[in-house]
Amino acid sequence: MGAGVTVVAVVGPTAAGKSALSIALAHALDGEVVNADSMQLYRGLDIGTAKLTPAEREGVPHHLLDIWDVTEPASVAEYQTLARAAVDDILARGRVPLLVGGSGLYVRAVLERFEFPGTDPELRGRLEAELAAVGPAPLYERLRAADPTAAAGILPGNGRRIVRALEVIELTGAPFTAALPEPIPYYPSVQLGVDRDTADLDDRIARRVDQMWAAGLVAETRELVGHGLAEGRTASRALGYQQVLRFLAGELTETEAHDETIRATRRFVRRQRSWFRRDPRVHWLDAADPDLVPTALRTVRGAGE
Repeated sequence: MGAGVTVVAVVGPTAAGKSALSIALAHALDGEVVNADSMQLYRGLDIGTAKLTPAEREGVPHHLLDIWDVTEPASVAEYQTLARAAVDDILARGRVPLLVGGSGLYVRAVLERFEFPGTDPELRGRLEAELAAVGPAPLYERLRAADPTAAAGILPGNGRRIVRALEVIELTGAPFTAALPEPIPYYPSVQLGVDRDTADLDDRIARRVDQMWAAGLVAETRELVGHGLAEGRTASRALGYQQVLRFLAGELTETEAHDETIRATRRFVRRQRSWFRRDPRVHWLDAADPDLVPTALRTVRGAGE
């Protein structure tokens, strides 16, 4: 480990190879993985999130997998508390925490001094009632007028995030983007970005979706419907599950759901790249490089020196 570095983050787009690198680094550094994939926090979302099986974890302890029911809305603030507790526990035992995942806001919430604006149940309730009554489009237009930068980073159909952005704007009197602080480290860390050539990654995404279907994603989704998946505000929008739910509801054929999962994942990868590439602190690595692991270890050991 480089001088002063306490946490190693492995970030980057979906399907690039973060999990494989994190296992190799954990063996080399005596490390443990702290999950930073927002959808792997949910119990039962296994196939569609490419969650490593116990065997695939190769004896490396993993933290913050399967902590929420599918009906629970995501909370970055709650995740921050749990993830920092896991990191502190790993450090206290003299091991290396590896923060691994492609959910950029979750990574920032752990690594940086990041205070979340509060919530007002009455205001939130009013906005959610409006969302239920008129749909996301009018609220999105209001957000775009109030904070174009925030609107550009939120999908027009993502009602939950639109409501949260409008709530923060009303609570703070400032743009939602202003609520994202300038980065001040909470832990000394090194961030490894794992990526691939776009054509290669597009191909890997298509093959991963094929594998998910072969592994039983439709059956897994059908079972989760019995546990309230369709009512879960966050989990129901997970890539793959969202599309299979539409198939089960008769809105798409199974082939259409499969193909839309590939397209939606590729769009998501572009947004992930945009988020992580803006951060000059990320050391980018080519996941197709045969010397990936030695290069990553040299980067970790050289960080902070």
